[in-house]
Amino acid sequence: QVQLVESGGGLVQPGRSLRLSCAASGAILGMYRMGWYRQAPGKEREWVATISSGGTTNYADSVKGRFTVSRDDAKNTAYLQMNSLKAEDTAVYYCHWAGSNTWGQGTQVTVSS
Repeated sequence: QVQLVESGGGLVQPGRSLRLSCAASGAILGMYRMGWYRQAPGKEREWVATISSGGTTNYADSVKGRFTVSRDDAKNTAYLQMNSLKAEDTAVYYCHWAGSNTWGQGTQVTVSS
C-alpha cells in the first residue's frame, strides 16, 4: 500500500521561504509523475507543480519563478521549495503520486505578517 506523508508546513511571513517534503512508502516515487496541489479555504483544489519520472518540471503561472519541485530518489522523497511567499499562497498543500493515484494528508501553509 502506497503512503505519502507531507511535512514542512507552518506559519511564515510574506517574502520568506518554506520547504515542503513528501515522503513515500510502499512504492518507488520516481517511477511515475508526482504533483503538488493546494486548496485554499472556500476554493477548489488547484495544481501547483509537477515533476515527471524523468525529472521534467512544470509549474502553475502563479508560482513560476518562486517555487521549485524536486525529488531525491535515494530518500524516496519529493520536495517543494517555496520562496518569496505571498498571502495568496496560504492553503493546505498536498502531494499526489500518479502511479496509484495516491494523495498525502496535506500540510497547512499560512503566509501572514
